[in-house]
Amino acid sequence: MEPLIDSYGRRIKNMRISITDKCNFRCTYCMPAEGLPWLKKAEILSYEEIERVVRVAVDMGIEQVRLTGGEPLVRRDVPELVHQLRQIEGLQSLSLTTNGVLLKQQARALAQAGLTRINVSLDSLLREKFTQLTRRDQLESVLIGLAELEQYPEIHPIKINAVAMRGFTEEEVLDFARLARRKAYVIRWIEFMPLDADQAWRKEDILTGQEIKELIEAEYGPLVPITTGDPSETARRYTFADGIGEVGFINPVSEPFCASCDRIRLTADGQLRTCLFATEETDLRSVLRSSSDNELLAQAIREAVSHKELKHYIGDKRFKRASRSMSRIGG
Repeated sequence: MEPLIDSYGRRIKNMRISITDKCNFRCTYCMPAEGLPWLKKAEILSYEEIERVVRVAVDMGIEQVRLTGGEPLVRRDVPELVHQLRQIEGLQSLSLTTNGVLLKQQARALAQAGLTRINVSLDSLLREKFTQLTRRDQLESVLIGLAELEQYPEIHPIKINAVAMRGFTEEEVLDFARLARRKAYVIRWIEFMPLDADQAWRKEDILTGQEIKELIEAEYGPLVPITTGDPSETARRYTFADGIGEVGFINPVSEPFCASCDRIRLTADGQLRTCLFATEETDLRSVLRSSSDNELLAQAIREAVSHKELKHYIGDKRFKRASRSMSRIGG
């Protein structure tokens, strides 16, 4: 098939797939304390439907797939889905984003199934702050899960993602930097974005990647850039002067990377989104359930990509909030 290219000439190679909207945390920047109304089982794509979408998408040039949620590991038999997807010829990378609380129980099965990369969301290393943010006293479980992951070097790198929020993140920046130097973890900070269910986001709450970088350099000296030559890479990556440890900064608000965006997203209920901040979606679930013709599915994906947004416009008067909160879109 012809590769997926949008109207701005961007080749689409990366697909993020939410496999559930449910989560065992209630992070303050993601959803209300009482949670949200969950999708009904019949509304969620089956593993067979997800596999079919991925096979068609890979034929169209998708090279990387990331499984997300909600919290993906609360769905049953995730390693079986990983195993199914790893059999797809042409899929170069299969990764998963998780809050880590169930990794102690599932890391081995995920490794055996063929998972190659993982991101663990972890915003604080302090129990009280972690509990305040997630509304769950589970920091120790996450740290145990990370330690379990280290037993399976086939899953690498282990990336830790922290949402950077002013008044919350600053005091732990150096603690995370020390963790990056002590463990084989890549620590990355992601600027706080307006994707909260309560719509309480304010621009003043953003702690930029540049500010965090300056805090680290005040302690360790200038960081050394790591370049890969991949223009679609979202993180600005650095190592320390002595080469020990890696940190990164994902700056979608202060330094947007929309011009090189190569990503599309599939929600748990089968809606294709061509931008994290999209206000419209394409219903792939209906196509999947009404026809076994993969060409129709490919046409629906291609048509959606042809209308992929130029940029998200955060901070611009043209900005419109996404049609769903992050927990319902998929991380």
